Amino acid sequence: MSQQQQVQGVAGLKKHDIKVAGIVFMLYCLVAAGAFGIEEMIPEAGPGMTILLLAVFPIIWAYPISSLVAECGSMMPSEGGVYVWVKEAFGEFWGFQAGWWATVSTYITNGVYVALVSGYVSQMIPGMTVAGDQAIKIGMILIFTVINLLGLKEVGNVSTILSILILAAFTLVAVVGFCNWNSNPMEPFMPEGYNLLDGVGGGICICVWMYCGYECISNMAGEVKKPQVIPKGLMIAMPLIALTYVLPTLGGLATLPAGSWENWSTDGGFTGGSVGYATILTQNLGAAWGYIFLVIAIVSQCAIFNTYLASGSRGFFVLADDNLCPKVMVKVSKNRGVPHIGIISLAIVTYILCQADFTTLVSMEVVFMLALYIVLPLAVIKMRNVVPVKVRKKRNLFVIPGGKFALIYYAGFPITIAIIALLINGTDYLAMGLIAICTGPIAYYIFKRLYGGFVVNDPENNPVNPKTKMAIGDTVRLGVFMICAGAMAFLGQFWLKWYEIDYGEWGPGDYDVFCNSIPIVMQVLKWVGLAVLIVGIILYFTGKKKDAPLPRKEVDLDALMDKYLNEEKHDL
Repeated sequence: MSQQQQVQGVAGLKKHDIKVAGIVFMLYCLVAAGAFGIEEMIPEAGPGMTILLLAVFPIIWAYPISSLVAECGSMMPSEGGVYVWVKEAFGEFWGFQAGWWATVSTYITNGVYVALVSGYVSQMIPGMTVAGDQAIKIGMILIFTVINLLGLKEVGNVSTILSILILAAFTLVAVVGFCNWNSNPMEPFMPEGYNLLDGVGGGICICVWMYCGYECISNMAGEVKKPQVIPKGLMIAMPLIALTYVLPTLGGLATLPAGSWENWSTDGGFTGGSVGYATILTQNLGAAWGYIFLVIAIVSQCAIFNTYLASGSRGFFVLADDNLCPKVMVKVSKNRGVPHIGIISLAIVTYILCQADFTTLVSMEVVFMLALYIVLPLAVIKMRNVVPVKVRKKRNLFVIPGGKFALIYYAGFPITIAIIALLINGTDYLAMGLIAICTGPIAYYIFKRLYGGFVVNDPENNPVNPKTKMAIGDTVRLGVFMICAGAMAFLGQFWLKWYEIDYGEWGPGDYDVFCNSIPIVMQVLKWVGLAVLIVGIILYFTGKKKDAPLPRKEVDLDALMDKYLNEEKHDL
């Protein structure tokens, strides 16, 4: 078949017969890949609060999100996941925002996992040179890029092997910890002098991070022959991940000496006087287990990188398929049927960013993900009106049980927790994060002007305003976006001033990004937030009169599912 006849876009992807177990292990790698990271929660929140948060968050955060993903994925099992669901619920503008947030966040943070592997290897090989460090980074990126270029099934196979190794290691930690129980793992509940707000504030952000990633599996749904295995995999992976967190942490705190909780760290058991999961094994089984667990730490980061390379590389690919990104991104490899341009581009960006200091980048990435977890529940609520539950049940599709009141619970908790986490992260996260998410409308306008967007394939149902060159209704949507961003900035700065300065008694030098510029940042938040609010309100009401969105009609379920099970073909 020639280049001109090559089927590109989602229709050109090769489908794989991936079983439920494969989905579970890919999810395990996307969300967890072990309990690494929890070590930082323990001294910040306290042992008891850490265990409580790890036990409660599956109920109020992980289970609702996985259920929301399962409901949408059951009805629209398409490549692109949240992007597709949001665009079906709220149209082109909001769909692009969701796709942009999800994809850019992966591009930003994928380098972290490569940098961590390099750091772990340097502990095994003291005195490693700069050339050796770069060789490790390049080698890791090349290995998993090749695996991803082979196809999703190969990604799943590697994820399965790595997941089994990680699960075995943390199961051993839990068993050894429980068998050598010698102290109360819940004491102290919080550090001395802490109140409830301090304890929750010390652990909630890490806990949110530890239970993120369930939606990422949906980015690859278009390559799964029987996509209904994804909702089943979600329901199995969620409790498995929770147990992986709670049991080793509980066992570790129980077996280590009382008071050692203050010394937990992500490099615990590998260096100096800090402790961690490796310490449980070295203390009870011998020093050699420290090196074994260091290998597991490396395996963990490789597992995360492998699956996020697969998930993140599909983001710009599906946007390009809808004419909202450069068309080169829509290309599919001839023999393997994978979005090879997306995979290679993500690998290149990863190598560049793994050299950087990630403090500022992670500040942006956190808000991208929190914004995504706000819009996802809203899309589920909207689609309940577009495609009624009774229609879905006739097709035996997964629907969150419990009716409207249950939906309030499943949607309400993620939205509430996302907002709390955004505010409790601090001024640097809010300021940098709001700047970051505002790149979404800018990118949308640029790509819409350059590539056309939805109007290219369906001009009748996606008319464009001849004056703004944007889709009908985009002025209103932009107004809503600015109102939300402005409200968060304007109202958030009052909370942050109290939380970080008055209540927390922090001075300007206590901040990790802005240093002595915090008072200036507070003023910027206030005045820019107020200005954005005013502009947003003006855009909203002028748009309501001159550029009102088209009314949304109830959608036929069969047509909707067929649309994503039999993607339209694109020939380049």
